[in-house]
Amino acid sequence: MHILLPPSEKKATEGDGPPLDLASLSLPELTAARKRVITALTRACKRKDAAQVLDLPAGQADEALARDRALLEAPALPAARLYTGVLYDNLDLPSLDADAAAERVIVFSGLWGALRLTDRVPPYRLSMSVSLPPLGRLGTFWKPAITKALRPSGLIVDMRSGPYAAAWKASQPAVAVRVFRETITGGVAKRTVVSHMAKATRGAIAHDLLKAGADPATPEELLKAVAGLGHTVELNGSNLDVILPG
Repeated sequence: MHILLPPSEKKATEGDGPPLDLASLSLPELTAARKRVITALTRACKRKDAAQVLDLPAGQADEALARDRALLEAPALPAARLYTGVLYDNLDLPSLDADAAAERVIVFSGLWGALRLTDRVPPYRLSMSVSLPPLGRLGTFWKPAITKALRPSGLIVDMRSGPYAAAWKASQPAVAVRVFRETITGGVAKRTVVSHMAKATRGAIAHDLLKAGADPATPEELLKAVAGLGHTVELNGSNLDVILPG
């Protein structure tokens, strides 16, 4: 089993080790593409309209641009400590076996393509949904390189959001984790998609699977494993639907 995650917009503010060493990152087949994105990002950061090109929120643009300009000199840190958003808070990596998590988890990134948790990179800001001149939309740019480089074995448990899911599609059995809230009014059940709680729920399920040492080989085994860990779930085609109470 491999668990695919998106990055998080919220990240550690600084690293604590040597600067980026591209040659040390996992999936070395992506090195050439990573260099192209870094070059394009560096050039974009020099533009007067850099914040618009990189789709940066007004209140965060200055900080984000400063990080991206310092990519090659800034201290790096493991991806396991870089991402700090709500999904990663609930994943709670410090409480898990580090080797097992590093073996099972793959993080997709607009800047790096895909990372293992042990990969050391500096803080940055670049979404997979950005159209980065001259490369174009990053999800489309990354797809050929990641498809060639990434060949994980076993069942794929896909917790990525849309732009990151577009960058790679598994050739083996894969299950996308969706999250719904169910409310019952007048005896009629209604389900709605949730956003913030979806991230928290995906992080909690990833944590529980890794903590339990689960290794389901089929969607049906994944359903049984997640249900056994206390979650209300259904298997609908290639989707594992997690149902939260209203």
